Amino acid sequence: MLRVFLSLLAITATVAFAQTPAARPNLSGIWQAMNTANWDLQTHGAQAGSVAALGAVGTIPPGMGVVEGDTIPYLPAADAKKKENNTKRWTGDPELKCYLPGVPRATYMPYPFQILHNGNNIMFLYQYAGAVRNINMGKPTEAPTDSWMGWSNGRWEGNTLVVDVTGFNDQTWFDRAGNFHSDALHVVERYTPVDRNILNYEATIEDRNVFSRPWKISMPLYRHIEKNAQLMEFKCAEYAEELLYGHLRKQPKQ
Repeated sequence: MLRVFLSLLAITATVAFAQTPAARPNLSGIWQAMNTANWDLQTHGAQAGSVAALGAVGTIPPGMGVVEGDTIPYLPAADAKKKENNTKRWTGDPELKCYLPGVPRATYMPYPFQILHNGNNIMFLYQYAGAVRNINMGKPTEAPTDSWMGWSNGRWEGNTLVVDVTGFNDQTWFDRAGNFHSDALHVVERYTPVDRNILNYEATIEDRNVFSRPWKISMPLYRHIEKNAQLMEFKCAEYAEELLYGHLRKQPKQ
């Protein structure tokens, strides 16, 4: 009888253990992409910049693409708009004006960002323009209004943090090459730990007004491991004042 009791106890304990949810990874840290996606999501060669006097400092560096298949499936009219954006990229890119970068661009800009992860609460802080995202890990909710950074609802799929982002305005670009979207943008991000200091980042992008089908980008994100790693303040608005308002001067600067 004792042997039967012990066997039943072992089975009960095994079932209880199997039903206990696995501990979620803690994604806290300062992370950064190490690529040229902010210049162009697709594979691109080196190009001259807009100011010859800057020499090599002002050039566009070459880079491998981060788009699956290296093709962004634009609808015909949207493809023409993208090409127009590209010709005006030195004045039209929202980054030049210190506007909030949007999602997923905030992830692969040439600046670090921080994930604050405490229990079931997750927040993203970005060095560029002081952008912030709060990830709702409870019951999904709808965006109260459209915004630059969208509205983020998160959930766990195993060890992967999945963030479903909607509620965008149409004011951001994906990169400096002029890749863009409308206010129908829908982004699903996936953050998966590879090891302690590397995350695999994927974002599936769909926008019925601009693209013929969903498409995906992916890249590794690396943790800053310096002992004094921290986000520095970069309030870039003051550096964009001349670009935005210089034309209002009675005597514009040359």
